[in-house]
Amino acid sequence: MTVLKLGGSLITDKSQPETVDFERLSAAISALAAWHDTAGELLLVHGGGSFGHHYAARYGLTQTDGTRDAVAVTDVHRAMGDLNDAVLAACHDRGVEAVPVRPLSVAHRTDEGELAFPAEPVETLLGEGFVPVVPGDVIGHTGRGATILSGDEIVVSLARTLDADRVGLCSTVPGVLDEDDAVIGEIHSFDAVASVFETGEETDVTGGMAGKVRALLELDAPASIFGPDDLGVFLESGEAGTVVRG
Repeated sequence: MTVLKLGGSLITDKSQPETVDFERLSAAISALAAWHDTAGELLLVHGGGSFGHHYAARYGLTQTDGTRDAVAVTDVHRAMGDLNDAVLAACHDRGVEAVPVRPLSVAHRTDEGELAFPAEPVETLLGEGFVPVVPGDVIGHTGRGATILSGDEIVVSLARTLDADRVGLCSTVPGVLDEDDAVIGEIHSFDAVASVFETGEETDVTGGMAGKVRALLELDAPASIFGPDDLGVFLESGEAGTVVRG
């Protein structure tokens, strides 16, 4: 089973609020559709880009900083739903049997910050031949109102629960880059590459590239971080760009 995340920076124009990059979204889904015709189960996750991040920043929301403002929660959730609709439409145009799974309705955080994301609904959809498409979202958080759930967290949670054997994060960069802007082939610990994240990299409310690496190191299975040019390579071989092996 494959878990693939399309980064928000890949499928949206982050300089313009609520703007889909239809060219890059179309190219990614076309590659996915060509592969999925002859492949196994696929779970598709996507980030927020200029949709969710725009409103999360407006309301000061992160994975730990929450709100009890229903308008703020609704704005984030509505924006992520709009982006999810665009991804679903691209899938349907190419014959991919994609269906939405919205985290706000099924997931939550405990008062200790632990994520609870039941996998049974997703597992059922996979077993019936669907491609669940799960966006980052805002979810209830005991004691804090509602906080952000990132796509990277979703990938880690569901990949672990569903025992995925192929995990990939497709971003705008070809992998994790070292100080010389060369792709790091493999990462086995965060400490070994921590220095490359100390140069003021642009980040977002979900932690940027450093957050992705930390999250993927929690998986038992190897995971890849790669750019759009290597999406086909990942789908065919299961590895591309930087391979994170925790």
